[in-house]
Amino acid sequence: MQTQQAFTQQETNPLASIEQWEDDVLLRYPEPTHKAKEAYRNYDSPERDTVREFYRLNHRYQTFDFVQEKEGEFLKFDKKEMPVWNAMEFLNTLVDDSDPDTDLDQLQHLLQTAEAIRADGHPDWFVLTGFLHDMGKVLCLFGEPQWAVVGDTFPVGCAHSDKIVYPEYFRANPDSYDERYNTKYGVYSHHCGLKNVHMSWGHDEYLYQITKNYLPEPALYMIRYHSFYSQHREKAYDHLLDDHDRAMFPWVDKFNPYDLYSKSPKPPVVSELKPYYEDLIAKYLPATVRL
Repeated sequence: MQTQQAFTQQETNPLASIEQWEDDVLLRYPEPTHKAKEAYRNYDSPERDTVREFYRLNHRYQTFDFVQEKEGEFLKFDKKEMPVWNAMEFLNTLVDDSDPDTDLDQLQHLLQTAEAIRADGHPDWFVLTGFLHDMGKVLCLFGEPQWAVVGDTFPVGCAHSDKIVYPEYFRANPDSYDERYNTKYGVYSHHCGLKNVHMSWGHDEYLYQITKNYLPEPALYMIRYHSFYSQHREKAYDHLLDDHDRAMFPWVDKFNPYDLYSKSPKPPVVSELKPYYEDLIAKYLPATVRL
């Protein structure tokens, strides 16, 4: 199995920035009440081709064995330990200088998302979910390739749906030819529940595992599946969902517009908001988290 050390620089970082994946999601799923999709991050064609290259690598290397390897490596949580607010400041080393829609750093984007949720009167745990939802991108700071941090997520260990973006690239994935993994159910069973399904590795699953003992179930579900577009937009994996999944997916639908469409050129005043969010963090999470 190919390991991270074998990847070239271009294979590790095919995107101009890790946020370019979200740009592509906006193009695929524009919000009709906001600006036209052509106005979002209007990269010229060569730059948009980097998204295609990103998915070529993602679909080639995100195998069942790769996911098992990454879960074993990162779910030991032995990289760093720090307060959540410090983890957000650590995430700020991923400031995106290439984003034509916003000059905001990661912390400011998360605050904008959370403040939009708060303004609509949602429960405080929902607000906290908006604040935390990208914290798992610290994986990039631990040397992970972009395609193992962001991207549309999908089940591994069973056949790849043709509703996943760029499904043709799964032809290079060895699981496509492995009879253990290339059938409709693969290693799973009818309506087994997503809790029993391994998803492609990235910031969603990582943050879920960090927070799973502390947040309400709807919050955890939004964190874990907010990038699972082939299901919550295309219903491609209904055969794996159980009753609990069907009850929880409406929370994902509630969350995604805040994530994708809450960006504004007006930056939040971090110093004014920090006390509120530190209190909110303390209400639900321990004094420090292990990454």
